[in-house]
Amino acid sequence: MVKFLLQIAADLENLTNLQPQEGCNDPNFSYLFKLKCERCGELSQRETCVSLNETVPLPSGKATVNLVQKCKFCGRDGTLTMMPGHGKPLTQEMCEERKFSPLMMFECRGYEPVDYVFAGGWKVESLRSLSFSIKILRLVHLMSISYSRGGNCRK
Repeated sequence: MVKFLLQIAADLENLTNLQPQEGCNDPNFSYLFKLKCERCGELSQRETCVSLNETVPLPSGKATVNLVQKCKFCGRDGTLTMMPGHGKPLTQEMCEERKFSPLMMFECRGYEPVDYVFAGGWKVESLRSLSFSIKILRLVHLMSISYSRGGNCRK
């Protein structure tokens, strides 16, 4: 089992609190990744979508995960489980200090998430008006995914 922590960084000017529309633990927010098989190294041709509100039972039926997928090249099953409670909004202060903000933790077995794709469903607040917020429709930079095989995530 490997845990991956998805983190983002951005240059925000007069903006703060960049995060998924309903917060970092938004059950409807979709995370899109390409997945790399840990056995054969095959990279998925399409992005895989996972969200907190979509779970499937393991083939053994003993637990649920957010994704069960079979590698098209070697046939190995892999799983991905989202672990909420690790995310926080990216603030103006973090941007000025060139720090990353954690979004979501993923526990992966058999797959490694790579090439995170920013899609719709983001919001950000203006520093000049407390009531102003906008939706970010598309961000284009892959930020970082860090992991530890011992269960601790690097920040």
